[in-house]
This record gives sequence, structure tokens and C-alpha cells, in this order.
Amino acid sequence: MLRDMRDAGDQTQRKPSMEIVEPIGKRVLLRKDEDKKITKVGLHLPDKIEIPTITGRIVAVSTEVERDENYPIRQYDRVLFNPKHAIPVDFEGDNRLFVIPIEDVVAVFRREGP
Repeated sequence: MLRDMRDAGDQTQRKPSMEIVEPIGKRVLLRKDEDKKITKVGLHLPDKIEIPTITGRIVAVSTEVERDENYPIRQYDRVLFNPKHAIPVDFEGDNRLFVIPIEDVVAVFRREGP
């Protein structure tokens, strides 16, 4: 953002600041996966009908959760979650960001192998 140069005195330019969302307490921030428009057998659903998903990717983990060994959750993990207590974050146009209590993360998807 550039300031109006007619403003008083200071002629320096300010760098644009970026707003972030950082969960606090025992919470995580996740980006919910998009709802599915195709069934497992390949049927395309009409635009008004979607299969709701309850999976997403962890965007940020609170410091409290990060330090707790009982919660092996890291940024970018794909998780299954209970959406009952999910709080939407009005931060993006598509509103797929949610802050959820760590207790509502019910599973983490991990890959096995080398």
C-alpha cells in the first residue's frame, strides 16, 4: 500500500502488511477440502448438490498444541475432523478456513513406506 504523499511530513513508503490468523489455546487452523461433486462410482452431481467433506489440511497449529506430545499434528497434515465446533474464518472469499478445537481432530492421514 502506498500512502498519499500529500500526507504530513514522512515521505517514506510503507510495505504492505499481511494479516495472518494464528490459533490460540488448544486449537488448529485448517483449510477444509472442497466438497465433492462426483460420487465414488463416477456420477456427476448437479451444482446444487454436493457431498460434504469433513477432511482438510492443517494451515497452522497453536503453540500449546505444538508443544503437547499427545497431539502429533503438524502443519500441512491432512486430517479428518468433526465440524460441529468449527468456527469459520472470514479471511478468504471461499470461506474454507476454520479454527477448530484440537479435540475435534479425530484422525490424521499418514503415508507408510520409504
